[in-house]
Amino acid sequence: MGHAHSQAEGSHGHRHADGHGHGHSHAPADFGRAFAIGVVLNTAFVIVEAVYGYLSGSMALVADAGHNLSDVLALLLAWGASVAARKPASARFTYGYKSSTILAALANALLLAIAIGAILYETVHRMIEPAPVEGMTMVIVAGIGILINTGTALLFLKGRHDDLNIRGAFLHMAADALVSVGVVVAGIAILMTGQLWIDPVTSLVIVAVIAWGTWELAKDSIKLGLLAVPDNIDEAKVRAHLAGLSGVEAVHDLHIWPMSTTETALTAHLIMPGGHPGDAFLSALAHDLEHDYGIGHATIQVEQERSCQSGC
Repeated sequence: MGHAHSQAEGSHGHRHADGHGHGHSHAPADFGRAFAIGVVLNTAFVIVEAVYGYLSGSMALVADAGHNLSDVLALLLAWGASVAARKPASARFTYGYKSSTILAALANALLLAIAIGAILYETVHRMIEPAPVEGMTMVIVAGIGILINTGTALLFLKGRHDDLNIRGAFLHMAADALVSVGVVVAGIAILMTGQLWIDPVTSLVIVAVIAWGTWELAKDSIKLGLLAVPDNIDEAKVRAHLAGLSGVEAVHDLHIWPMSTTETALTAHLIMPGGHPGDAFLSALAHDLEHDYGIGHATIQVEQERSCQSGC
């Protein structure tokens, strides 16, 4: 039985393969400065929004402040995971710390769920016992939030297509800008109508927006944690591609799993009765898997016949 391994790596579509099947991955882009600015801006805004929300009696502002606090924690977690993912592999952690981005996503989902519960409790209480609300304060403070959230989102604009961790930060802040728009609209509506129920109802809408995003985040991160095939990869198409290669009689033990929120690995056994096809075949296959399916870490084992040890 012959063996051959090929590995292709690189977050930017480049590959490095040699006769021993080793690869060298490119470190993800460093957004440390963007994370630092985002954390400082949003922390300052959370303090301002919470204080003025409390003083003005606006539950919508307090709700938005709670959400923005979770955003600060989310940015910190994403930042920490991004730094950890860049650390080299070790004898103990042979994949490095790439999967820390998955753990960060799970943690962020939990933090958002806790924030939703707290905001919902206060909102229901406010609906039962309405209190005066200063609409103009809502408009001014939430307007500042639009600027800060939009500015933070723009910090991650450049890397949103290359790194899901960065894309998550971008989308999160962009969504927050829209939520702040909702608070501004509520403030204007209260100024025009004097209806106090508008504030808690707006808060409920904000909770619904957060809950939707949290559900999607939790669902996706749990799937990644369970090593499910990433949504952007069709396992059947990959299997068909491998089975259709010249000289391949069968494919078995095909596994596709996420190494992180940005990188995907694959292992497969190819039954090739004609024997080892050569390094050029393996290199070309690794290239195709990376560029056609986004699988940057591929290990292929070639066998002349299927043994029971491989699964009969």
